[in-house]
Order: sequence, then C-alpha cells, then structure tokens
Amino acid sequence: MKINPPKLVALLAFTLVTAAATPLAAQTKYKAAGDDAEIKVGNIMPYTGPAAAYGLIGRTIAAYFKKINAEGGIDDRKINFISYDDSYDPAKAIQAARTLVEDDQVLLVFQSLGTLSNTAIQKYLNARKVPQLFVASGATKWDDPDHYPWTMGWQPNYQTEGRIFGQYLLENHPHDRIAILYQNDDYGKDYVKGLKDSLAGAVPVIAEAAYETTDPDVNAQMAKLKASGADIFFNVATPKFAAQAIRRAAEIGWKPLQMLNSVSNSVGSVLKPAGLDNAQGILTANYMKEPGDPLWKDDPAYKEWLDFMDRYFPDGDKNNTLSVYGYSVAQTLVYVLRQCGDQLTRENVMKQAANLKGVQLGMLLPGILNVSPNLLRRQLYVRPRSSSIVYRKPPRLIASVSRVISAASSSFRCGDAPSSQCIDMSAVGALADVTRTSGMGRI
Repeated sequence: MKINPPKLVALLAFTLVTAAATPLAAQTKYKAAGDDAEIKVGNIMPYTGPAAAYGLIGRTIAAYFKKINAEGGIDDRKINFISYDDSYDPAKAIQAARTLVEDDQVLLVFQSLGTLSNTAIQKYLNARKVPQLFVASGATKWDDPDHYPWTMGWQPNYQTEGRIFGQYLLENHPHDRIAILYQNDDYGKDYVKGLKDSLAGAVPVIAEAAYETTDPDVNAQMAKLKASGADIFFNVATPKFAAQAIRRAAEIGWKPLQMLNSVSNSVGSVLKPAGLDNAQGILTANYMKEPGDPLWKDDPAYKEWLDFMDRYFPDGDKNNTLSVYGYSVAQTLVYVLRQCGDQLTRENVMKQAANLKGVQLGMLLPGILNVSPNLLRRQLYVRPRSSSIVYRKPPRLIASVSRVISAASSSFRCGDAPSSQCIDMSAVGALADVTRTSGMGRI
C-alpha cells in the first residue's frame, strides 16, 4: 500500500470498475457510492503531523480489507478503501470529507481519527446523510443521535475511563494530590471531567497544564506540574506528547505515580520512544489484548491476528496496540457490510451498525458484541472477562487497569499477574458510582 500525502488511496479491488457517478439527490440502494463490483469506504487519518503515530491504524485497516478482498470480498464486491491524510488538521479534514462525498462518492466515512477533525466534519456529513461510522475518538459527543443520527462511535468513551482512574485513586491513594497534562480540546477535557466527577474533590487536583497539538514539546508544562508537588501525574496526551511527557518526567527527576490514558498505551508508539526504563510503574486502561503478552501466546484469536500481520501487513508493528485496534474496528465494519446484504444504502448501513448481534472480535478482551435495536444509542463499552459486550444507554464499562513493571518484557502487568487478570472496575448508570469487580488480581 502506497501512501501519497495528502491523499492515501488503497484501491484494494482486484479489478477497479469505472462507472458514471449517480447524482447525490437521486441515489438509491448502492448506486450512490459506486457500482455492484465494489464498496467505496472513505477514511480520514493523520499519516503525517503531530498525531502521525495513529497512521498505523489506517494502514492496518487497509491491510485487513486487502485480506477480505483476497477471500472474495463482501458478497463478491471488493472494498475500495479511500483514505486521505489530514495531518490532524480540522481544516484539511473538512476538505477531505467533501472530496470523499462529492468526488469519490463513498458509501460511508469510516473510522476517521481525532476529536477535532471529526467535530469539524460532523455537521457536514449529517446534513448530507452520510454515515460517520465508528469514529476514531472516545469523546462523549458521538453519542448524540437526536442531533447527529449519522454519527456513531466505537471505542469506550473518555469520561468513563477518567472515572475509572478516579475510583482507583479514591480506593488506593485517597490522601495524594494530582497534576494533569491534557490536550486542549474535547478529547483532553473529557478525560479531565471524568476524573474530577469521580473524585468529587475527595482527592485534589492541584495543577493542570494544557498543550496544543502545534506545540513542539511539553517541557514547560511538565516543569509546571512538577513544581506543584503533586504525587500523581495523569497523562492525557496523544502518543507523541505522551512519550515526551514520560521521558521528560524522568529527565527532570519527577517521580510521581503516573496514569496514562488508553489512547497512548501502546508499547511501540509510546513506551519505547519514552524509554522503557522510564515507563516502569505506569498505570493504564485497556480493552484489547496486549501484543506480546505471554498470556495470549496460545490463544486462537491472537494466533489468527499474528497470521494476518504476517500475510497481509508484514511491515506492520506487532508490538503496537494500534495494529490490534485497526484490525478490530475493520472486523466490525465487515460484520456491518455483510449484514447489509444487497441493501447497501447509507440508511441500511446505519441500521445494521446499530443492530449487531453475537459479534466476536477476537482481539478484544474476551466477550461478545451486541448492539441494541434502540437505534443510535450506542458507544462500545467493553466488559472483559464476562459473557457479553454491549452497546447501551446508560453505559457499563469494565476496563482493566494495568501497571507496567517490567521494561524488559514490554508488557503490561499488575504485580505478577498478566494484564487481563488485573483489577476490573465497573462504571454503572450515570457513571458516578464505580465499583470493583471481585475475583480479579490485585495491583
């Protein structure tokens, strides 16, 4: 797959069939987005710029669709994955969305990354009634079907994760003080709100420092946070800045308990660039199987993922959770498209995405995915070590909290237990109450 910024076009069909585009107003069934030989799937991803580490997600998705096409496609239709590089710039995302809809005439826009970029294109896509499906962001705003019925999230939301960290601190560090580094947008603010809502002032946040995605580094912010005298550092940053913060803490001799948001829990993209020695003791949350964790070495689904990487993405990073993420979300879209059958309309794509039943995504922590027929009340909430993963409102989330204690093994651990056996915490109802699930390991 060749990347040509600002545009990445992965034409994965064995034979690209050229057909006259049907005017948008006259679109019916699948003629809106191509022809009966292919399914056009649009995407916007930062292959360059401050969030370029996330480009691995787009490359993994393209590789997975290559696999699906090699196996015959979706009901004999090949997936034509058209992905544009927006460099994590909302203005470029708007331009890319218009090109995908008006020129490429894609069936849907899938897994476009970033809270700001998706916010920038949300009104446009909803006005044009184009699915903004499985948004690559955990902001709470994607669960607003009354105002944005064509937008749907996929991953656990950021406020929920913030509450889980808050409950951990209430139970384990009730007398400590917290400093927070966060990205100055809805992504960062959602995490901060979730943490503070959970703590309700019981554990004080004594320092906060925001960064902009255009900042060269976070050195000034880290100096401010260290000077506060905080005992706990909550790192709410994307991979580039998260790695900088971890490394900088070590360089300036600041040794608080570090908590790292799940969007940057990758060994390959964050911990290695930060220095594995500097990453020891960090707490993070996870809902996917960690690549390289010996726990999964005999797991059939893990072996299947490794085989996929060897055959279709040999240059991909097998030690990076972003490869797992891209694989899992691409699997989810394939389930949706298969359920659509011959009714490949935009309306039916949304209907089927909101009505998934018994879907098993092998690289998520064990469970089964179901989506409620209560249309468009959805966000993916993962319940590891249970019999089901559900979309519902109000949500329920159990996410592992993992501690990195072995830089040499590069895997997340809680004490002597593997990551999947760490403490599970459950955020229920309005998410104000978070309780510990019994029978798990101890941090």
